[in-house]
Amino acid sequence: MTTESKPAAATVIHDDQPLQFERAIPDSNALWLDAAELKRLAGWELKPEGICRGDLCVPIPPGREGEFTSKRDGATFLNFTALADQMGKPWAGDSKHRVWYFGAEASDRGNALRSLEAPDFELPDLDGKLHRLSNYRGQKVFLLAWASW
Repeated sequence: MTTESKPAAATVIHDDQPLQFERAIPDSNALWLDAAELKRLAGWELKPEGICRGDLCVPIPPGREGEFTSKRDGATFLNFTALADQMGKPWAGDSKHRVWYFGAEASDRGNALRSLEAPDFELPDLDGKLHRLSNYRGQKVFLLAWASW
């Protein structure tokens, strides 16, 4: 973690929920979160066996503790992007706008692909009427998507 960065507010989307952190530090392709906030907001905490959430514990590889934990101003910070990488979770971040997204674990994505069932979503048609994909299960559906960028 660089010594120049000061903890500041950031939005982290985790488990499809936006979480508002008051003490986050972006550091060259890493996001360090205050351990106390991370425990309170997302349930992740540092334990002797690793970084844990409920019954799930992700061990910190021996000799790599500095990549996952850091002390700063009397607080412990955890590198959430390193945790995501260790778990096979894709992530994307925008340091300028202080927003990060963490996707589903690799095993969850694999299970979804094996099911051959598209994830549910809801979008409006040209008249503004909302349509959910799940309302059309069992029927053939043609989806057309485009972007202007």
